[in-house]
Amino acid sequence: MANILIIDDEESVRDSCSYVLIKEKYNVETAGDGETGLNKLKEIKADLALVDLKMPGLGGIEVLKKIRDIDPDIITIVITGFATIDSAVDSMKEGAYDFLPKPFTPDELRFIVRRGLEKRKLALEAAALREEKKRIEENFITLVTHELRTPLADIQQYFEVILGGITGEVEVRQRKILEKVRERIDTLLKLINDWLDITLIKAGEFVGNFELVDITSILTEVISYMQPQAELKKITLKIDSSLSLGEVMGDKKSLKMMFTNLVSNGIKFNHEGGSVLVKVNKQEDDITIVISDTGIGILKEDLPFIFDEFFRVKSDKTRHIIG
Repeated sequence: MANILIIDDEESVRDSCSYVLIKEKYNVETAGDGETGLNKLKEIKADLALVDLKMPGLGGIEVLKKIRDIDPDIITIVITGFATIDSAVDSMKEGAYDFLPKPFTPDELRFIVRRGLEKRKLALEAAALREEKKRIEENFITLVTHELRTPLADIQQYFEVILGGITGEVEVRQRKILEKVRERIDTLLKLINDWLDITLIKAGEFVGNFELVDITSILTEVISYMQPQAELKKITLKIDSSLSLGEVMGDKKSLKMMFTNLVSNGIKFNHEGGSVLVKVNKQEDDITIVISDTGIGILKEDLPFIFDEFFRVKSDKTRHIIG
């Protein structure tokens, strides 16, 4: 049965509301002031609170704010004999579900409480369904990545056997084709692993392998890895750093993935013959890495959304670009 808290400085109001609600089989607690009410709220884990707007000490609006801080899912209903449009608006701004002007009848009280508790029930059920949906999606992604990764890893091994000449000599033309296919499989495996990592990060289950890593070495590896892609678009790709950055504590795999994605975007969304520059600066204990390009850029109105999941700039210039 639902737990209800009545916060009102008038004893007659507390008693009459308690009498009506207890008869409806609710668990009811009362408090004569805001501070006492907030303490009881935590003790009984209230589902719904009836809050008087005008009380000595901590006022009703302040109580509403604090209830929202404690648990925003608690349904709050304001009861007051000083009802005005302004006070109703202020209450709603602080999360109040409804407004019950005094004097009110037992039926009005029963109705508004029943409706408020129904709203809470639906909200909690919706939240539980969202969590369940999220869990199913995460489990599905983990399963799919595993099922994709295993056969691809097997195919990768078969290619190593063939290219190693174990099954017989491979002609030069055949080798070139097979090596291109192997590169595509390597790329696909990397994407699957990255996808799984992102899923783990979102679920709060990702465990990084933190160690001392050489930032310059990682950036050099990324530049070397992305160079063939840059050459296909006649893009100049270089790193501007003569500094010895030393080692920092970080997850090498995650850092490499982050830098690779940024450089890759700089190439994909660039003009043929453009450039991508990786610039490194060090000032005392701070290291700054700036990856800039001569590409099409991002419109000012799109900047607030660039970190949103799956967001892409909607433009004729980018629609044909994959990734």
